[in-house]
Amino acid sequence: MAISTAAANLPGDAHYLTELEQDARREKRQLFALCTPGLLLTMLLLFLPIGWLFWFSFIDADGNPTFEHYSRIWTEGAYVQIFVITFQISILVTVICVLLGYPVAYCLSQLPAKWSGLLLIGILLPFWTSLLVRTYAWLVLLQRRGIVNDTLIDLGIVQQPLPLMHNMTGTIIGMVHIMIPFLVLPLYASMKSIDGSYLRAAANLGASPTRAFWEIYLPLSLPGLLAGLVLTFILCLGFYITPAVLGGGRVQMIAQRIEASVHLYPTWGPASALGAVLLLLTTLILLASHLLLGRWRRRLG
Repeated sequence: MAISTAAANLPGDAHYLTELEQDARREKRQLFALCTPGLLLTMLLLFLPIGWLFWFSFIDADGNPTFEHYSRIWTEGAYVQIFVITFQISILVTVICVLLGYPVAYCLSQLPAKWSGLLLIGILLPFWTSLLVRTYAWLVLLQRRGIVNDTLIDLGIVQQPLPLMHNMTGTIIGMVHIMIPFLVLPLYASMKSIDGSYLRAAANLGASPTRAFWEIYLPLSLPGLLAGLVLTFILCLGFYITPAVLGGGRVQMIAQRIEASVHLYPTWGPASALGAVLLLLTTLILLASHLLLGRWRRRLG
């Protein structure tokens, strides 16, 4: 009653603003009430499996608490080596995707909407095909008597077939082909939002196209580039099919080791510990990228 009496004594504009604030708060409460069932379901589906994963990582075969699964990861060199290989491949694939994807996204952002839309269909087209099918297609292309080696021999570039599969080379080629759309799409969206008048103003002030790109365009596109980097890198950490097929068992990433641990040990404890460590590392990467992106936005803004 006191609040309504005070609001009634306010001037006309202030009373109108008070009503707007009350309506805004009422609308927020209604939206929150409508979203609550979906949020609860999402939290249940998200945190229940994660809690189950961490629980099994601390339980031995007899159901007793143990840290053996985690200690095995750090004491056995094979596990450490698998993590190192996983991060090496993920970093290499991400760097190659940036080198190939940034020019593509830049060209798409500069083209008219009609042509950029058609070319975007070509980038999205691989999503309509199964990941397994695309991986086996590379297996056919990269084999010793495949199209790639036959073409190189026919052109006289090489004399003997190159070892392009069942090694890290084939794994990286297949992963780059699969991951490059995940970098191009957020980068393209970021580039389309850049106002072209900035570059024209820089040109009017005497900046060369190269200098305008490095000092204006590239910094403005960095939020999209960082988002694509993080998305590509994190997805690479959990790759399974492509390393298993194109690596031929010689290139083992952490997802393959998790699958092997499920079959090797009588409990899911070792596999759960590997998954928990990978999840923790991924979370730290996401937090670091979020901090970097926030700092960069404050810098630009």
